[in-house]
Amino acid sequence: MTHSPLLRSDQTLFRDPDVFELTFVPEHLHHRDAQVKELAFLISPALRGGSALSAVLRGPPGTGKTTTVRRIFREVREETKKIVPAYVNCRHDHTLLAVHRSIFTQVVGYAPPSSGRYLDEIKQGIATRLHDHDAALVVCLDDADDLIVAGTYNTLLYQILRLYEKWDVRKAGVFAVTSNLDLNLGAEADPSVWSVFHPTEITFLPYSRTEIREILADRAQQGLYPRVVPKPLLDRIAGIAAGEQDIRIGIDLLRAAVLLAEKDGRRRVTHADVTAAARAVTAPALRNRAAGLSEAERALACWIAERSHDGADMASGTVFEAAQEYLPVGKTTYHEHLNALTRAGIVDLVPQKGRGREVRLRYDAGDVAAACSSPDRTCETPNSTCEIPN
Repeated sequence: MTHSPLLRSDQTLFRDPDVFELTFVPEHLHHRDAQVKELAFLISPALRGGSALSAVLRGPPGTGKTTTVRRIFREVREETKKIVPAYVNCRHDHTLLAVHRSIFTQVVGYAPPSSGRYLDEIKQGIATRLHDHDAALVVCLDDADDLIVAGTYNTLLYQILRLYEKWDVRKAGVFAVTSNLDLNLGAEADPSVWSVFHPTEITFLPYSRTEIREILADRAQQGLYPRVVPKPLLDRIAGIAAGEQDIRIGIDLLRAAVLLAEKDGRRRVTHADVTAAARAVTAPALRNRAAGLSEAERALACWIAERSHDGADMASGTVFEAAQEYLPVGKTTYHEHLNALTRAGIVDLVPQKGRGREVRLRYDAGDVAAACSSPDRTCETPNSTCEIPN
């Protein structure tokens, strides 16, 4: 058996580790040309002395929404002084004062004093700088649904979009971003906001496996030295990320696998590195998926994990029949729970010959059992019993 040459203690496999940070903005944004063109169109009136238009950016997590906005905003800063873009992470800043302080810092170039500045003074400071430079404001409210939870969504939109009514500035544009597919940010706007908001909805669909593979290859080329990650392993990482429908999982997994190889002093990533990294990287995603399930659905997932671990027949009908001893539910309820597990991305229902379907876990059986266990119910693989509520 041959071994890869070992790294010296002062060597690294990373050409540029920043490439794997979530805030990294690539030079070429793959597979988001349509969304980039739409955002550029909405901003373009401000280049001609008018006001930017507004939008709602909607799509599952890890579909490039934030990166696309950051890319557009970076180009705007490099190309013109007529538009001032301000990016606000609403998970961190969701009060009226915090959001306006963030906007002030990006518009004026320095943070307002931490004390002694009232909200109106901060808004006046923003407006004064915009007026003095005859510049239009475009604000991205990322994770804007956090503003709804905080009770500040409509007030903030009103204050930003109607800044022009109190001060002599152009009307601002707002890009509101959400990963919550059940939430309509446009419909959440009250009539006084809607009359000046009128957002265009821009959809971000999940990347395909081929698209993820291309993006990861680009990151590897920029951020790693040559031949660190063999092509078959890059394919495998892309497959895992595609299963999660989240490009961030792929980027994190790529970085984590390389770190494991580097820690071991090796010049090449191995299958074992990817396997170990995958469990660490996907565990939080699996817990989030399981958290959205009912107790009954988690119990079924736990039992499916046990059966899969034991190598039993996973045909859907066979699973239902075998489950009756432990999970006393009717066939209709069983299929409802099974469909819920599919929507949550924990299992896939793979067509078989004839009309049957195979129940196939997307994750390691032990990881599913751990994520779907509750404090009052033990569920371990192998040889454990789960009880399911009716």
